Amino acid sequence: MFDPLAGFVVTAATMFKKPNTEFYPEQKVPTAPRYHGRHQLNRHPDGLEKCIGCELCAWACPADAIYVEGADNTETERFSPGERYGQVYQINYLRCIGCGLCIEACPTRALTMTNDYEMTDDNRADLIYEKDRLLAPLAPGMTPPPHAMQPGTDESDYYLGNVLGSIAEPNGATVPDGAKQPAAAGVEGAAQ
Repeated sequence: MFDPLAGFVVTAATMFKKPNTEFYPEQKVPTAPRYHGRHQLNRHPDGLEKCIGCELCAWACPADAIYVEGADNTETERFSPGERYGQVYQINYLRCIGCGLCIEACPTRALTMTNDYEMTDDNRADLIYEKDRLLAPLAPGMTPPPHAMQPGTDESDYYLGNVLGSIAEPNGATVPDGAKQPAAAGVEGAAQ
């Protein structure tokens, strides 16, 4: 006899509580620091791509959402410091489950995940991200590839993090970070 009234008690108890509503498009709530969102292909500090086209990320993907096609670098057209680079790189976000196994498989830390989670579209073809949408933007001092490696370096210097980007001097010249004079480095350090 009291069973039908039990439902009304729950309704009456929650009817006057303050709603817990998020106004998402107008007010975006920040994500957690380690949130797995959109992928990003990273660059070395001088602008060369970190991706070497090894396809390990595609092999590690359980949803078969990544397609990589590697190509050889030449001395006239160098996109990465290694022998190869990822000529074609695609991630199908209709299949991606955001597990991060591709990130763990990458030997050069070329692929990481950002906090960007707004990846909706009304066209299925636009949810297949190509390399041009996945590459990190060029930071100040970076030169867009293809270009040669910094003089006096080899590919192991890039992978060990010994290669720094270029910094524009006040006179307009571009000098690699490691080649700066101590006085100029002290002035730059004081400005920071």
